[in-house]
Amino acid sequence: MTTRATSELSADLGPIDPPVRLLMGPGPITAYPRVLQAMSAQLVGQYDPFMTATMNEVQALYREVFVTSNDATLVVDGTARAGIEAALVSLISPGDRVLVPRFGRFGHLLVEIAERCGAQVHAIDVEWGRAFDAESIEAAIKAVRPKLLAIVHGDTSTTIAQPLDELGAICREYDVLFYCDATASIAGNRLLTDEWGIDAVSAGLQKCLGGPSGSAPVTLSPRAAEVIESRKSIEAGIRDPDSVVRENRVQSNYFDLGQILDYWGPNRLNHHTEATTMLYGARECARVLLDEGLDNCMSRHRVHGDAMLAGVQGLGLSAFGDLRYKMTNVVGVHIPEGVHGEAVRADLLTDYGIEIGTSFGPLHGRIWRIGTMGYNARRDAVLTTLTALESVLRRHGVKVPVGGGGDAAIESYASADVPSSTGVSVS
Repeated sequence: MTTRATSELSADLGPIDPPVRLLMGPGPITAYPRVLQAMSAQLVGQYDPFMTATMNEVQALYREVFVTSNDATLVVDGTARAGIEAALVSLISPGDRVLVPRFGRFGHLLVEIAERCGAQVHAIDVEWGRAFDAESIEAAIKAVRPKLLAIVHGDTSTTIAQPLDELGAICREYDVLFYCDATASIAGNRLLTDEWGIDAVSAGLQKCLGGPSGSAPVTLSPRAAEVIESRKSIEAGIRDPDSVVRENRVQSNYFDLGQILDYWGPNRLNHHTEATTMLYGARECARVLLDEGLDNCMSRHRVHGDAMLAGVQGLGLSAFGDLRYKMTNVVGVHIPEGVHGEAVRADLLTDYGIEIGTSFGPLHGRIWRIGTMGYNARRDAVLTTLTALESVLRRHGVKVPVGGGGDAAIESYASADVPSSTGVSVS
């Protein structure tokens, strides 16, 4: 094969030019313009003083995002699932008992990862669309006596948010570590890490934080950090085979939070090359949130989530699940009888450039999932989506009230106790 001065393939492909989309599914979502701008900044070396300062800033910012004073707060380089795996693989030793209450798809993910860690996993289940009461979880803890309780906060597969505020005290009473996956809930639903007694939380940027997938913020209580420190696979970061602690070392190198904590700590012990551009993005996601204010951001998600719920109901559609526990930032919508759900999604994408979500497991083909999160938790995005959905439904033979979705959403906005838009700068 000969080389040419100019690649014909490169010339044919041209520069990357994605279509304009309004991402109104359960995530990923349209990123804040400020975040995309921050991610275009130039790279620096991983030991540059600017990099060290930026990592310190990110740690401080995410302590505020998680509402915690935990020193062990950092960003794992990888998608939200990387944060989940880092937390679980670093906290669980083979043979540990782990309790996982499942109320959606992502509870099953926690079970799988815990099993891969060699844990004795005990799962309890509730019908999709419902949440657990604290008494049921306490009863399971008493029966199982786990080392770790692992639970999802907001599961977008069911659109349900699990109440967590009573679980920390229960875990303390029975000496159980408490881990929470807050990927889909953080910044749009209340999460008080310290007040609720959560030992480890992992998240992602691509939901209410309004960024791209690729960074996983994590925070660890002193109790969780102590467990992780005790399992360091290589003492003091010295790459000496004789110093390896083999009996209880973490099964993963990349996701070993003991080593990652050393990397983010004052000594900056080398573990991997930091994903600089994602670090910039994670930093700006936190800045956008904190500039707006945590309470304001959660109120914004609630207002626009309520408007979307009212809008789909105004179209004569039924919402899925126990609405008392609905996440602020996503709504499940029953697909009308006789309608091909994927065909509706395809028409929305092709004709309007709007993406809404499909569903999984027992809900596959039964519901759509429509998100209002991050940059898209705003009035024009909600009304545009409802107007387009009305048009497509009518085309598919569904009798919907003319303007019913938009009118109901506007009524919801009029009755909201906070403004439907905020003064936050997102551009």
